[in-house]
Amino acid sequence: MVSVLITTYNSARFLKTCLESLLQQVYKPLEVIVVDNASSDGTRDVLANVGPGLTVIYNDNNIGFAAAQNQAARLAKGNWLLSLNPDVVVSRDFVAKAVECGNLDPKTGAVCGKLLRWNPGRNPEFTQVIDSTGIYFLPNLRHLDRGAGEPDHGQFEQMEYVFGATGAAALYRRSMVDDVSVNGEFFDEQFFAYREDADLAWRAQLMGWRCVYTPEAVAWHVRRVTPERRGQLPTEINWHSVKNRFLMRAKNISLPLYVRYFLPVTFRDLQVIGYCLLADRRLASALTAVWKSRHELRRKRKVVQSRRSVSDEDLSIWFSTRPASVPLNLPG
Repeated sequence: MVSVLITTYNSARFLKTCLESLLQQVYKPLEVIVVDNASSDGTRDVLANVGPGLTVIYNDNNIGFAAAQNQAARLAKGNWLLSLNPDVVVSRDFVAKAVECGNLDPKTGAVCGKLLRWNPGRNPEFTQVIDSTGIYFLPNLRHLDRGAGEPDHGQFEQMEYVFGATGAAALYRRSMVDDVSVNGEFFDEQFFAYREDADLAWRAQLMGWRCVYTPEAVAWHVRRVTPERRGQLPTEINWHSVKNRFLMRAKNISLPLYVRYFLPVTFRDLQVIGYCLLADRRLASALTAVWKSRHELRRKRKVVQSRRSVSDEDLSIWFSTRPASVPLNLPG
């Protein structure tokens, strides 16, 4: 069974189409669990009229994406968990193709498909512009989506290992979820939202799990948060993005790896800190939030680092100026 985990927050514009695409999946059995974080835009009306077969949890407050996904995961019965944004439409065989890919290698902990851009109300609505074919890290510790914004002309048609899957549509093996959870948290709830998928991918890599990209699992995603749109985004989004950049590093990076990338990382840090202090002072408290959480971070780091099984040398291949991938090497 595959359990689909959806967190909604004022998602009425996209949710019905997303759920309809799940109802049309050729893969069975499929359970769908939706956690609504106190939506006020009609999302709850959509959920009330979907019909049977949907498990819905209504939270009184917005507890964040990470906590809501963990909430859904605790109820899930599937041996695969599909973390899915409500602004994603999946092709009819998306789940089937993703599961088929994941079953090729027992060390595959995550599967990501080919995400293309969905532009509701435009022509064309379902585009051939790439949204993500997996995430990768630059040497300065920025993480980006492979191929984002590029026309899809077959440049990502090979099944291959990538660093991690974007949380918009990521299939996770249940045994990996249990293995990499820290204090019962699959997604780190300190993150609230944004970058929690990259943090999870890094943690999974450290613990020896692989992420596979398959171009046969196709979906469409409304991309609203991109680096070039930072100035147009709500302050809350940018605030969590800044905070989570440093939270992720504090838990996952080793001292030797940090030293290896010291110059590009420090240059990028100065850019981020300078922007917070000089260009948008509303973000300065994101830096102090990291400091205030240092004790909890230290506890989590101790757990993560004590359970790592992958060397820095092996991990370093993923930190590259170009999107990194590794050819599939299946057992047997």
